[in-house]
This record gives sequence, structure tokens and C-alpha cells, in this order.
Amino acid sequence: MAGKPPASDPVQDAPKVSAPQHAAAGLPALAHTLRAAQQQMGVRRTALTLLRVNQKTGFDCPGCAWPEGDKRHAAEFCENGAKAVAEEATLRRVTPDFFAAHPVADLASRSGYWLGQQGRLTHPMYLAEGADHYAPVSWERAFDIIGEELTALDSPDEAVFYTSGRTSNEAAFLYQLFAREFGTNNLPDCSNMCHESSGSALTETIGIGKGSVRLEDLHTADLIIVAGQNPGTNHPRMLSALEKAKAGGAKIISINPLPEAGLERFKNPQTPRGLAGGGTALTDLFLQVRLGGDQALFRALNRLILEASSSASGADSGAVDEEFIREHTHGFEEFAALARADDDWSETLRATGLTRQEIERALAMVLASRRTIVCWAMGLTQHKHAVPTIREVVNFLLLRGNIGRPGAGVCPVRGHSNVQGDRTMGIFERPAPAFLDALEKEFGFAPPREHGLDVVHAIRALRDGQAKVFFAMGGNFVSATPDTEVTEAAMRRARLTVHVSTKLNRSHTITGARALILPTLGRTERDLQAGGEQFVTVEDSMGMVHASRGRLAPAGPHLLSEIAIVARLARRVLGPDSRTPWEEFEEDYAVIRDRISRVVPGFEDFNARVARPGGFALPHAPRDSRSFPTATGKANFTAAPVEYPTAPEGRLLLQTLRSHDQYNTTIYGLDDRYRGIRNGRRVVLVNPDDAGRLGFADGAYADLVGEWTDGSERRAPGFRVVHYPTARGCAAAYYPETNVLIPLDHTADISNTPAAKSVVVRLEPAQRG
Repeated sequence: MAGKPPASDPVQDAPKVSAPQHAAAGLPALAHTLRAAQQQMGVRRTALTLLRVNQKTGFDCPGCAWPEGDKRHAAEFCENGAKAVAEEATLRRVTPDFFAAHPVADLASRSGYWLGQQGRLTHPMYLAEGADHYAPVSWERAFDIIGEELTALDSPDEAVFYTSGRTSNEAAFLYQLFAREFGTNNLPDCSNMCHESSGSALTETIGIGKGSVRLEDLHTADLIIVAGQNPGTNHPRMLSALEKAKAGGAKIISINPLPEAGLERFKNPQTPRGLAGGGTALTDLFLQVRLGGDQALFRALNRLILEASSSASGADSGAVDEEFIREHTHGFEEFAALARADDDWSETLRATGLTRQEIERALAMVLASRRTIVCWAMGLTQHKHAVPTIREVVNFLLLRGNIGRPGAGVCPVRGHSNVQGDRTMGIFERPAPAFLDALEKEFGFAPPREHGLDVVHAIRALRDGQAKVFFAMGGNFVSATPDTEVTEAAMRRARLTVHVSTKLNRSHTITGARALILPTLGRTERDLQAGGEQFVTVEDSMGMVHASRGRLAPAGPHLLSEIAIVARLARRVLGPDSRTPWEEFEEDYAVIRDRISRVVPGFEDFNARVARPGGFALPHAPRDSRSFPTATGKANFTAAPVEYPTAPEGRLLLQTLRSHDQYNTTIYGLDDRYRGIRNGRRVVLVNPDDAGRLGFADGAYADLVGEWTDGSERRAPGFRVVHYPTARGCAAAYYPETNVLIPLDHTADISNTPAAKSVVVRLEPAQRG
């Protein structure tokens, strides 16, 4: 049977530390998976539920966006995916009695782990102005409250409509349709905080803000570079693809400030070798780059490729794909001139923290590869110079013709199961004119054209009283965003905060004058509407669209689907003047898909195509035909000066990251077993030489003090110092605990993504008593 939720917050003041591990998955992962699932669901429900995850007739995992191949295993899930499913399909319930027993102030004092462990929300809940407890409220009254606040605004732009990546295509399309018919493009989403930098760089350089590879390309690549990513924790099923690539002869270079167990060795729990043997060594070359040194590294590789092409010995070596460059690219000469001029090895080594020999060894592997893929995640996207860094990665691939070729291309690995699909459906504060034109033609209203607010701008607007209503379709906005104290104060200035959620989280405790929690169906649950049983669709990280069908009974009779919530809210707010058939959309999701097919390119004949097992691939011009829908009509080389972050003497560069018992802001447990951390999350990983220089022994406790350019400081107290083999001058600690250290204004140029991977901090001895 399932276990009960914790009655009190576990004490985390003495984390246990052992040596980090050097392999991921295997029997330990299987044991952890089954234990976590049974605690939430019980034995029988665990078996019935997990066997449906990521199956063609099952439901899409609510975890990461890694794709599935055409042939599926019976157990098509990873450890952290199983934890995500278990937390949604849990038998634990958060009822009105729970809220009666816990005032909001009490809930706000609890950890995110404790809140999430309480179980599924069962009733709409309302916090009246001046009240200290949430109380149950009818759906009708909840929609009236939202309607009252929205229609009382002086401008639709005083409302913010946030979206989390778990929202289905159909719900996301309706949500943006409602917001725009209401009159605003204020549609920030979680992409603003993760891969916005990727989208900005790729749209400019290749014409589409998505990756260009399919799963099969990884299997046939000669060289895979994994930069700023920890797939063993964040995208564990990717390890199976890397293992298959290795079996086909591929080499792997991993680039990261921290060694990560999953990239060292993978023990595939689907194979006898993985369960009982030594598994598969994955990384052939580990480049332990300094935080933010990736642009300098790829610039150095690009310069060396150009030198190899122009040298006498390399004249016929094919180091540069001259035909591809001539036929398909623009801006090569300007880029090449700048790259050749960046020949100061001492500056390159200072920026990267690497040796010349390491970079030259990487070059040899690059030149030996005919088909190269570069994968990346937050380690590249969350820096001030993230966009130029990813542009330099594109330069690297263009030089040797590695876009639009099987087994080659760009691979930004998305971290939430439909975050890419939500953007495809129009969840974007800066929509393309062509999308708005199609929306206007299909629905007969004039959508707003002025750009809206992204996440950082939305926080500023709330802080400054320019936004008064905050509506979140999923997610945990307060814990996901930077500058925690500023964000929480901003949320408290709102007239109304609304969260559509499956489970309790910290954002429900940091409220406006009034607040609503609206419980919704999860991916695992049956969705029965007036038109019969429904399914939804999602888009994975590689542009495959497929159906997701829940099978479990809903967690309670008072839950509504996300689509029903949006449709009913729209009817209440927009009234009879709206020509949009909201009620029809709620009754039959196929009607929504028909309308999507006439608005969003690539979704033609949507209902018929998604009915096929496995779904369909969206078009991708650079991959499919080596055509590039950019301003120049070609793939664009770019030329930008090399940047990298530095820290003053006595300071470190801090990156925020996840533990292995964590998915985004959801905390499954208090361990990070691959890094040797147990029973606590307030740890800071510091290179032993740096710790010794700063006077902190292993096991000492420190306050982390963030320093910003305006002289302001931010403090995160009480972190155990762990001597750890991270890059010199760099440290790491878990978020959301360290989000308090990231200034709201510390963002990437162009994309405005919070620069969570390069925060200047100093360590001060903590006062423990």
C-alpha cells in the first residue's frame, strides 16, 4: 500500500556526504524507482501505471521532453520519469480539511519538499482578502472572481498569463487564444527561463528556434558533443541513445564544469550488462570547462578548423565544407576573419580553464568526424552571453556542413514534456506577425500586435504595480524565478493570483490580495467530456507530435481539465460577444485540433495524422531540405567578441543546478546520490583548492553572499561546504534554494533569460547555534 505523507518537515541541517559515483542507472536506479513509486501509488497501481508511460496508446511522461523511438520497451521510462508519474498518480490527497488545518502562514514556512509530498489537490480553493486560510469555493464562483478582477482592469495588459511546460497543445492553444481575445500578449512561459537563448540564437542563424536532429541521427553520428548538460539526472533516457551511438562507433565529448556520473558510464537497466555488468563507458573526452567558457572553447575550435583547412598539409583534408558554405550560408568571411584574429592562446586557456592539449585533442576528434551533433542545455543557455555562445556552436557546425545531414545537427535538449509544443501553439510574448494574421483570419478578431511581457518583465510589472492579475497555467512560478525576495514581494502586490495545479507548491503560499487554486487533471488521468473520452497531444524535444491518453480515474470528482478551465473562464470573461465556440471546444478536443490545423504550419490534417501510432514529425526546413528561412535566406554565420564571466579575488562563480531527487522545482527527496549527497539540500560544491584558499574545510558551514554590480548583496545562509571536483574558481548549489542570489537584472543579452549559471558569490562563515 502507499505510504503516508510526512507530518513534519525533515531536518536538513546535517547532510551526509560520500564520494561521488562514476556510473548511472543500473540496479540502484531500478530499486529507487520502485520504492518511490510504491510509496506514492502502492504496488498494483504502480504496475498498471508505469507500463503505460510513453507507450503509443498510453500517456506521455509529465517529466522531460526526450523522444521515444518507434520501437518501445515495455518499461519506457527512467527513474525520474517514474517519480514524476508517481507524484501525479499518488493516492495521497490534499482536501479542504487540510487547508482548514493549515493557515497560509504555516504553509509558507514549509519546504517545497513537504508541500509536494502532501498529495493531489481535490477542490477549488479560495483565499479571500484578509483571510488566513484557503476555503473551498465552487467553480462558478471561482470563475466569477477571476472575471471580476480581469474586467475591472484599466487595460488587458495589466494581466499576466503564465504557462508551464506540462500544458498540452490543445490547452496551450486555447489559453493563448483567450489571452489574445482578451487583449494582451502577456504570455510568459518557462521557456523564458531555460531555452529562450537557444530559440533566439537558432532563429537568427538557421531560421527556426528548434533542434535539427531526430533520435535516429544520434544513433548514426560519428561524434556527439554534450555541452552544459547532465542527462543522467535531467534526461536519463538520453543515455540509452548515447549507448546506442557508442555501439555504432560514435565518440562522445562531454563539456561541463562538473564531472557527471551519467556521462561517465551508463548501466542500462533494460539489459543484463547494465543490471549485472559494468555497463557502457560513454565519454571519450571530458573537457572540464570553467563556467561560461563555452563560447571561448568553440571559438578556439573554429579557429583551429580554419587553420587546418588553410594549412598546406590540410589543403585537401575537407576540414571546412566549402561547397556547403558557398551554397547555403551567409557571413562566412566576416566570421572567419574574427575567428582567425582570436589567436591568443593565453586568453583562451584563461576563459576555458582547459589546457591547449585538451583542446587540440578535441580538434582531432572533430576533424575525424563526418557527422557531428552538439547537444546542450542550461549550462549554455543561462549566461549573460548565452546567445553568442549558441551562435558560436552553430558556426562550429556550419563550418563542416553539419546541419541538414543525417547524423548531424543542433540538439538543444528541452527539459519539460511539452515546453516546445506550447511555444509552437503560440505561447510567446513576442508572436510572429504571420501567426497573428492566421489567428485573426481563423477566429475573426484582431489580436494585439504589441509585444507582451516575458518572465523577468512580468516580475518587474508586478513589482511596480503595472500588472495586477497573475494567472498561472501550471508550474511553480515563485520557486522557478530569480531574485526570490523581489519576486515574492512582487506577487504580494497583485490584486489576484490564480494557479491551475495538480499539487501544492510554494507559489500557492505567496499570494496577491486574493488567491485561487484551481485543481486540474493530470496526464495519467481519464478525461471524459460531453463528447466522450478525450486525448491531448504533445510535442517532444525533436519535433515529434503524438497523442497522450490518461487511463486512471481522476483524483477527485471536482477536477476540471485545463481545456475546460480555459473554456469556461473565456465564456465568463469574454461573454456572448465572443464568436469563438468555447463550449464546443470543451466538449470535443478534436474541434480544437481542427482549428489548430488551420492556424499553425505543419499541423495540416492534424486529427488524422495524430491518430497514427507514434504521431508525426513537424517540418524542419534546415533538416529536411537544407533551406533556411532567415532574413538572408541562408544559414547565417555570426561574428561576436568572445565573452566569459570572471569573479574578483576571493569570490567564486556559482551555478545553480538540480539534485538527482528533483525535477525542475519539484523535490522528490533529499538525496543526490550520484554526487554523494544524502539527507539535505543546503550544500555548496567547491573545488578543494578554492576551499582551502578561502579557508573552508570540508564539512564547514558557510553563508553564500551574492554580489551584484550595483553594490547590492543577497544572502543564502547555512550551506555545508563540500570539497568536490568542480572546475577551479567555480561552485555549484541547488535551486530553488539559491535563486535568492540571482539578481532580477542578471539576464542574458537578447533572450533575457536569468543568468543562473554565473553568479558571483563570496563565502562567509555561517553562525550555527
